[in-house]
Amino acid sequence: MTADPIQTIRIAGRTFRVPRSRLVRRLIGSGLIAGGFLGFLPVLGFWMVPLGLAVLSIDSPRARRLRRRTDVWVLRRWRSWRS
Repeated sequence: MTADPIQTIRIAGRTFRVPRSRLVRRLIGSGLIAGGFLGFLPVLGFWMVPLGLAVLSIDSPRARRLRRRTDVWVLRRWRSWRS
């Protein structure tokens, strides 16, 4: 038997550990996205949508593609803004 590798997410150069259970990761990611759509309320914010997408991108190829496209788009905008 081999142990599950530790799942991590890299955001803004920092590495964060996420739960090993696929179900728990999906619940956390979906909850973050749902909370992000309620960003007009106190404590909840629109910052939760990209974080939920990052958590879901571990297991979902569709979410992974969307996250990568968004990363490339943001990086291009950032570089054009800085120059």
